Amino acid sequence: MIFILLSAVCSVLVSVLLKVARQFGVDAAQAVTWNYWADAILCALVWHPPLASLAQPGVPWLALLGLAAVLPSLFLALAASVRRAGIVRTDIAQRLSLLLSLLAAFLLFGERASVMKCCGLALGLLAMFGILAQSDRGAAQNNGRVLPVLLTVWIGFAAVDVMLKQIAVAGTPFAVSLQVSFALAFIGMALWQVLRAWRGTARLTGRSLAAGLLLGLLNFGNIIFYVLAHHALPDQPAAVFASMNIGVVVLAALAGAIGFGERLSWLNRGAIMLALCAIAMIAFLP
Repeated sequence: MIFILLSAVCSVLVSVLLKVARQFGVDAAQAVTWNYWADAILCALVWHPPLASLAQPGVPWLALLGLAAVLPSLFLALAASVRRAGIVRTDIAQRLSLLLSLLAAFLLFGERASVMKCCGLALGLLAMFGILAQSDRGAAQNNGRVLPVLLTVWIGFAAVDVMLKQIAVAGTPFAVSLQVSFALAFIGMALWQVLRAWRGTARLTGRSLAAGLLLGLLNFGNIIFYVLAHHALPDQPAAVFASMNIGVVVLAALAGAIGFGERLSWLNRGAIMLALCAIAMIAFLP
């Protein structure tokens, strides 16, 4: 279970780093750029992906290009969400993206919809409404800035999951899909940073570089520890899935409430409990 804990810790620390980035003068866009440079290098060193498979027919280039475009955009949305909505609500919205992934599995990939999984899906949707809602008037007025980024995180992570499934169905190895997506994401973001610097709208800084490398280490740590957890418990994929998602929800709640004093409404607190129940139902029930 140590791999699950390490993966969950890395996931929450990504949100923490994005939360404090602006306070330390870190440009989020630059940090995200260097993050993908670090991820591409780590992926090549750790997994040695067989890139020769890209020369075979049937490579899902559209999904790979889509993944390369969505990943950095989603990271920027994540950075905006943790600033506006807080770590707790952002990380729970991220984890509840599994609801949309489950719908896609039913509608696009032919997975059978059991009654209990549908109940878990309904419970999770209720939880998402609770995460998006605010009960006091002042917070409700601020929701005009919060709702778009939370919904982007929720939908965006589900879109990533769907594209990864499409790539897997096409037979492209997981490590290859990550390597290509990370490399293309870095190239696209790097070109944007060069354009920003040329226009004088942003100055490249060593601080943003350092933050980006740390972000990349944490992001890749989240992925590799999750993979190692599945390897360590090959016969218990549901336990790994549920433990990972529940662990992130609990750690995010602790980090947000204790580390940053984030205040949650009674709707948000109730939604956290519903989210935990929904994750467990979807993971363990037939």
